Amino acid sequence: MATLVLGAVGRALLGPVGGAIGALIGNRVDHAVLGPRRRQGPRLTELAVQTSSYGTQMPALFGTMRVAGPVIWATDLIESRGVSGGGKGRPGVESYSYTANFAVALSARPIRRVGRIWADGRLLRGEGGDFKVATGFRLHAGGEDQAVDPLIASVEGAQAPAYHGLAYAVFEGLALAEFGNRIPQLTFELVADEGLVRCGTIAQAMSPHVRPGDPGAALTGFAASGGSIRAVLELLADVSGGQWVAQGDGIRLVAPDAAATPALAVVDEAMAATGHGRRGQRQMAGEASIAASVTIAYYDPARDYQIGVQQARRAGGVRDDRLDLAAAIDAATARTLAQDRLARIMAERVKRIVTLGPESVAIAPGTVLAIAGEAGRWRVVEAGWEAMAVRLTCVPLGRAGPRLSASPGRAVRAVDRTIGTTRLAVFEMPPLDDQLLAGPRLSIVSAGGPGWRQAALAYRLDDADGWTSIGPSALPGVMGRLVDLSPGSATALIDRRGGIIVRLAEDLADADAAALDAGANLAWLGDELIQFARAVPLGDGHWRLSALRRGLRGTEAAVGAQRVGDGFVLLDAATTRMLDLPATALGRRVQVLAHGVGDGAEGVSAAAMLTGLSVCPPAPVHWRCRRGADGRVTLGWTRRSRNGWRWIDGVDAPLGEEVERYRLTIGDRDEEVTEPRWRGAVADGTRVAIRQMGMVAVSRPLLGIIGEEG
Repeated sequence: MATLVLGAVGRALLGPVGGAIGALIGNRVDHAVLGPRRRQGPRLTELAVQTSSYGTQMPALFGTMRVAGPVIWATDLIESRGVSGGGKGRPGVESYSYTANFAVALSARPIRRVGRIWADGRLLRGEGGDFKVATGFRLHAGGEDQAVDPLIASVEGAQAPAYHGLAYAVFEGLALAEFGNRIPQLTFELVADEGLVRCGTIAQAMSPHVRPGDPGAALTGFAASGGSIRAVLELLADVSGGQWVAQGDGIRLVAPDAAATPALAVVDEAMAATGHGRRGQRQMAGEASIAASVTIAYYDPARDYQIGVQQARRAGGVRDDRLDLAAAIDAATARTLAQDRLARIMAERVKRIVTLGPESVAIAPGTVLAIAGEAGRWRVVEAGWEAMAVRLTCVPLGRAGPRLSASPGRAVRAVDRTIGTTRLAVFEMPPLDDQLLAGPRLSIVSAGGPGWRQAALAYRLDDADGWTSIGPSALPGVMGRLVDLSPGSATALIDRRGGIIVRLAEDLADADAAALDAGANLAWLGDELIQFARAVPLGDGHWRLSALRRGLRGTEAAVGAQRVGDGFVLLDAATTRMLDLPATALGRRVQVLAHGVGDGAEGVSAAAMLTGLSVCPPAPVHWRCRRGADGRVTLGWTRRSRNGWRWIDGVDAPLGEEVERYRLTIGDRDEEVTEPRWRGAVADGTRVAIRQMGMVAVSRPLLGIIGEEG
């Protein structure tokens, strides 16, 4: 600034008095040559949009702020592959999941800690420091001696930078499934200094030329960036209602208060000498040039640092004076600042020119005066040296108004839910479509409470060493436990007498006939597939299910076999992860491991036996036994199919297998036939078991006794 330069020259040539004169001349040069200062401070949106452009300016953060920093380092995305679905003549569906390793710059000066983190507007890290998505995270606070991050060092080797003096965060293995398999837009709540921070403190940290002065306004947080340090200093002075004045070889902030600052009494010597009044020495700006309103845009901590706007208005005028303040303040502070700024604008429309003798050369800008013959107090905003006299330009010194109340408006805040441990249900059931599987299919449903989103899944057979990854889980499912089961009618009818009581954390709903026909309210209970039309809440997470359809798709053998505590899972394509296994896995135990954010290092596991329920034909029905006149026995039965459950043609179900075959166990001997009948010699009372043989597995037996009709 010219004031500082010419003040130093004056001191060198003429001593202390010369320094004062030089500062006065420099003050005029500062205004006349440099002209009015255009603010080039940070725009509000610059702190909310994440970039990775080379040369992006980093803000120096003070207090507590929410910012989006540039990505300064990243590796290629890491791909994981999983396969689901498939069956006879149908390929499995390959699914891919991705994780990312990258670093984000946060502040050009050291910080203390990171609070919440948002990803695409949703909380990635909560108030308690818990992450909502699986990731590794390290914070480098920005010290000049900070070490190289180990991940960056492992990739870059000896060339890895430590980013001394730059606060940055490293994400290792951030799961990207919830963000469209891309790195999301991240914003960070950063704490550089605990508590409120004063504008004067910020200024001293920004420039070594700033000397201790008035503390200035108190802010929750501030982001110093923009075109120059000068622009930042001018903004800080503006917010504080003060100005920068020369002090030695530096500057200090002067923000006088009309009630507390003592005034220096002066007499306008030019007016006194001529005997003229004050006419011509007082200037007043026209009404049209004065702002009718002041608008302050800011970051509101009460609204997760979303941009807030407060405005002060007066009668008359049309122009709005807007201040984009890259600072975090509450709504009441912003409204008070707007009101004080408008009052200051109105007061400072009047200017008073005072001429004093050489003995007043030490009066500097920022000095508060009491001018003889003028009411109130005046602040010197400009000092000049002309014709061996001191000319002071002064403005009225207003009194700061009371603190005003203000509402931040409706806050749309990201929900901060703690993620619980993964709950896992693993079971084999018949396909819910007409797909003919070539190997057993395992159904996996997972959940974990309100904040739970997803878990990484892996499996193994018969406690083998090592796990095979199958990618992420599906959407959170509805899961619970059986509390009570009352008997009802046969499986071929809608059970309107019996009922089921289950306990679960989620809600259920009724389903009308059309919804039931479309597959609504299907559930897995024990080893039985059921459907319910009515769901009545009983309180405390208990629900009574009624108007039941039992033993669907060949699961009638499990009807009534359930026990209290058996699992209940609401079935939905979006919440069920399918794992297709080879036919050689039949009869083996499969264990599934889930690793969610809240599951710890060991994860959560569940197991099931692959009995072939997903690939075997349903058991034959309608046992018939007749003994002929020749003494031979004729057995008959009706086959069923593992597809064609909707029975669209109303005539016969499709075979659903490559060939039609049945295995009969008659007493202690086995026989095979290719049609649903058998004839031969056998004694009454002999037990018979009939199984349909499928491509992959055999059905459950149809049991009968020779001599008895089914």
